[in-house]
Amino acid sequence: MSAGRCIEVALAVPLFRTFSYRVPDGVAWPVAVGARVLVPFRNRTEIGVCLGAAEPPAGVSLKPVRAVVDDVPSLPAPLVHTARWIADWYAAPLGLTLRAMLPTALTQPNTPSPAAKTQRVVHLMQELPSLLQREQTFARAKQQRAVYDLLEAQGGMAPLEALRVQANCSAGVITAMVKRGLVEVRNEARARDPFAERAGVAPPPHPSVAQREAIASILAGDPGQVFLLHGITGSGKTLVYIEVLRAVLAEPGRTAIVLVPEIALTSQTVDRFRGAFGDDVAVLHSGLSDGERLDAWHALRRGERRIAVGARSALFAPLERVGVVIVDEEHEGSYKQSETPRYHAREAAIVRARAEGALVVLGSATPSLESWERADRGQAVRLTLPDRAAGAQLPPVTVVDMRAVSQQHLAHRAPHAPHDPAVGVFSPTLLAAVESRLTLGEQTLLLLNRRGYAAFIQCQACGDVPVCPHCSISLTYHRVPEALVCHYCQHQVEVPAVCGRCGAESPRKRGLGTQQVERLVAERFPDARIARMDVDTTSGKWAHTQILDRVGRGEVDILLGTQMIAKGLDFPNVTLVGVVDADTGLNLPDFRASERTFQLLSQVAGRAGRGAKGGEVIVQTRMPEAHAVRHALSHDFLGFVREELGARRLPAYPPFVSLANVLVSGVDQVATAAACMGAAEWLGELMTRQGLRDLVLVGPAPCPIDRIKDRWRWHFLLKSSQPKLMTRVARYVAERCPVPRDAELRLVVDRDPVSLL
Repeated sequence: MSAGRCIEVALAVPLFRTFSYRVPDGVAWPVAVGARVLVPFRNRTEIGVCLGAAEPPAGVSLKPVRAVVDDVPSLPAPLVHTARWIADWYAAPLGLTLRAMLPTALTQPNTPSPAAKTQRVVHLMQELPSLLQREQTFARAKQQRAVYDLLEAQGGMAPLEALRVQANCSAGVITAMVKRGLVEVRNEARARDPFAERAGVAPPPHPSVAQREAIASILAGDPGQVFLLHGITGSGKTLVYIEVLRAVLAEPGRTAIVLVPEIALTSQTVDRFRGAFGDDVAVLHSGLSDGERLDAWHALRRGERRIAVGARSALFAPLERVGVVIVDEEHEGSYKQSETPRYHAREAAIVRARAEGALVVLGSATPSLESWERADRGQAVRLTLPDRAAGAQLPPVTVVDMRAVSQQHLAHRAPHAPHDPAVGVFSPTLLAAVESRLTLGEQTLLLLNRRGYAAFIQCQACGDVPVCPHCSISLTYHRVPEALVCHYCQHQVEVPAVCGRCGAESPRKRGLGTQQVERLVAERFPDARIARMDVDTTSGKWAHTQILDRVGRGEVDILLGTQMIAKGLDFPNVTLVGVVDADTGLNLPDFRASERTFQLLSQVAGRAGRGAKGGEVIVQTRMPEAHAVRHALSHDFLGFVREELGARRLPAYPPFVSLANVLVSGVDQVATAAACMGAAEWLGELMTRQGLRDLVLVGPAPCPIDRIKDRWRWHFLLKSSQPKLMTRVARYVAERCPVPRDAELRLVVDRDPVSLL
């Protein structure tokens, strides 16, 4: 081996270290940073990522690199930089972080990539430049002449099936042209693009004054500058994104990334961006097949597409010279990864953009308190779109106190009158509004952020509630198919005819879910066309898109669903939004409960009145005095921020401190509790020895949901106003905390958690 031919390699193993390998003379040198390499590791071959040249350790015989997989590095240098930051900030092994940035097909050494899809393509083989030549050639073959003209108009080639449809001809026509040497049919690889057939939606032609000012401010920003675009719902944030992209991509070689929080939003977002940029858009998200994702990844890496659109992982698109990173609905909790590495895409986007010298645009009608405070500290420029586009107005909001509705019903209910199942679910105000929309041929959105039919069933005799045998949570009743289901581990059991505890018959259904709302709406409005959108109806690959396309075509009168209908959707004929129960998330044991409730109510209210017909919002609640509800009803984001930030100061929670949730889980309840208490005691002693006065330890205690999937869960919180201190401590705990890491016990450090449940 030549002197110095040694590289540092990150492997996808749960170890907080990298490895050194020698590069034999038969392998090209130098090996580029970000290139994949095949290396031996523990008697098997693994794919690792080269991090650069390394000094050969003295007195150690290094194993050789077996092959360099990439001619061009799979991970550009700014992505490797971002991976290092994620691994450091979120206390994650670097190798696992780098693996998360690659399509699955590129991380398995012995797994072949999904076979490329092929299609039959017709190529023009003879030129007939003169009209006379064409008339002589096709004197008795008019269909062949039509095929020839179509091929010529399309640059001399076209997919066979598409050509047959366009020319309205049989396969025999093409076969005859092949025999005459006029055309040739070839099998060619075809990129798997599930969005290729969707028609783009052209953006509005003229930005408003406020939009033009926001666009100019963003484009005048310095490389790495962060902009918080606070625009009320319907204010035209997407048009700002498009015009910024248009200006950035006008510079040769520049590329861009656009993140959306939900797969459900991807199809509408792709339609808008393809309407402006055509086939320059590639889509990356977890709902794609491995082959589709790999094809999109390769198109971006080869520079065939310059805009990556998708959910959280699209941040890792292998683009060069990124000019802008846009994070739409930046407040959404779905930007937080729930498995290692537990990164937040919004924060990682800022790091990647700065490594690229790119602009960052964080957009939301209800920005996260972290982003709002970032702007107050001068770390981001706040831009505001105060009005809806095209002069539209925010819809008026009517609040219905369901406590009063229930009392009125009891007061006026006739003795022995049959029970109306809709009472307590729908107020007369909401029912009348839905009836009005149906009469006018307009559309309604109904939000209930709880899936299933009923939250649980309960014995009327002894009060027993069936719970999941694997999780500390009641089983949710589903009507179609009928079963009791755990929403954490998916355990299912048949609905019991009698109570398992006392033997009494007819357990009663309690609580409300989207299935029950669907049934009640169908009974009350039998002629209405209803669609339900929740996890149960969108498990199919393109279920989100199919439902929303039906709404867009006017084939749905009432769309009801969970939070996935609340964000980003734009349907001009939706003139009524009804919130069936605004209180479902308010009392969760989580410091973000009020913020999430305010954001959800504000976002779903913004789905109404986006067209010329206007709209209204009706919110049903039993807690109209709660500040999250009160401010959402008046579209008062600033009022909510003032009140919520005041509540976060004492005791201190983000955005005023950095937070980490240290969670210990295990199969034995006593051992798990002991391990977590021991870990907290170990860390407390370390804090005392090191004098870490700006670090606060809260707990330990059982998690609010103390068992999931047969694992008991305890946790404690770490708080610090010094982010760098939190980084050091989180990494130290993840690496060295004396909790055994095996099947029996696990320790997880979740930096910047979005939920504490």
